[in-house]
Amino acid sequence: MWKVSEETRNRMQAAADALKSAESVYIFSHIVADGDALGSCAALCCAMRKAGKKADILFEDEIPDNLKFLDKGYVTFVDENTQLEKRDLCVALDCSSTSRFPKREHLFRNAGEKTLCIDHHISRQAMADLNYVDSSASATAEILYELLVVMGAELDKEIGEAVYTGIATDTGNFQYTNTTKKTHLITAELYDLGIDTKKINVILYQSVRPQKLRLRNLILDEMDMFCGGLASIAWVTLDMYREADAKVDESDGINSVLRDIRGVEIGVFLREKHRDEIKVGMRSKEYIDVSEICAGMGGGGHKHAAGCTLHSTLPEAILKVKEAVENAIGGFRATHPGLLKLPEE
Repeated sequence: MWKVSEETRNRMQAAADALKSAESVYIFSHIVADGDALGSCAALCCAMRKAGKKADILFEDEIPDNLKFLDKGYVTFVDENTQLEKRDLCVALDCSSTSRFPKREHLFRNAGEKTLCIDHHISRQAMADLNYVDSSASATAEILYELLVVMGAELDKEIGEAVYTGIATDTGNFQYTNTTKKTHLITAELYDLGIDTKKINVILYQSVRPQKLRLRNLILDEMDMFCGGLASIAWVTLDMYREADAKVDESDGINSVLRDIRGVEIGVFLREKHRDEIKVGMRSKEYIDVSEICAGMGGGGHKHAAGCTLHSTLPEAILKVKEAVENAIGGFRATHPGLLKLPEE
């Protein structure tokens, strides 16, 4: 069994106690759920039910096709008009702001006696009565695994596969810089629970719909290189989704594709959610802290992965984002001469 350090155990004990004492919980995460969001939720829901407690995950939008295997009857779909019985605790995972689940905010605030937030994203203000945030963790699923150990929860293959999904997807299959020795050690423990990584990886990465490929082609046709090749940007419109007959989550992962181009330091992807609401995602390769860029536009995140929302048209958002990225790269090159070179240099 994984040995949680004494320091970590002490820091998360209050969260563990809150979950152990609760007989009923509602579990929340952000819209357009990724593997870490749903994996963490599924692991906690399973553990709570195994302990004889009432637990349900509340969702307001569709579960991505490649993550539906995690829902073993845990998810209840709700909206802004839903009213539910009150429970002991409302828990938000991988999400540090109720603005990330607008149709469920009233339930998070009112359907529990207390609220708890567990996350690995840095937040400027606490969202819950009790908050446990560890920005050094590779994924919320990594935190949750340690939390379940501290709770003395009964772990099994199903919980292990949910935790593995969260860690694997949030580390880019263990490629990103947030991957640590601790990440690998915890993942090794999951194998002892009997997880089937071959099955999971086929579901996650090798079951792509043709519509997703068509959408990706449309997006990459719009790609623009700027900052002398140190940055790339692309976008998806509502019309492009319709043209490809694709789902919203099928544009996921483009950020990383843009960043992975040789010579590129920052990849930027913009998604038109509404005609005047644009979701921005940024990824950096080595040097630039994109969370600082996004914070300047009302968002945030991690050093190498961050985002924000802009309330403007897509052309206006593209200009604003490109200017912010150009300023960040120009400032870094000015203060670190020779470190971040143009591809032709």
